[in-house]
Amino acid sequence: MRGEREATMNLGAPELLIILGIVLLLFGARKLPDLARSLGKASREFKKGQQEGEEETPAKEPEEKPQG
Repeated sequence: MRGEREATMNLGAPELLIILGIVLLLFGARKLPDLARSLGKASREFKKGQQEGEEETPAKEPEEKPQG
């Protein structure tokens, strides 16, 4: 079942063009630049939040093992 799922996730150029055409029909040519801009902003905010989260969490120091 896992192999079937991986095979269905491959998108080639024709599939991407069909998806782009559907998006164009749904949102219209005037809305696409705004939609792309908002997606870009959301992506930047997400990455910024990830980086800030990584900076806030201190790295764990290796624990010392007792010798003996």
